[in-house]
Amino acid sequence: MMPSVTCPRCMAEKNIDAVLTAQSNQNVIFRCPDCGYEVKDIQTSKG
Repeated sequence: MMPSVTCPRCMAEKNIDAVLTAQSNQNVIFRCPDCGYEVKDIQTSKG
């Protein structure tokens, strides 16, 4: 079972693979499919 992520705007809960996209620079993009809320260039421990 995949971990879930809650959208900070609409509080929808989705599987992590449905809302996070990896970028080539090791950062990730969060996008909520329900409300369209998006955060780009989220730094990770590798980026």
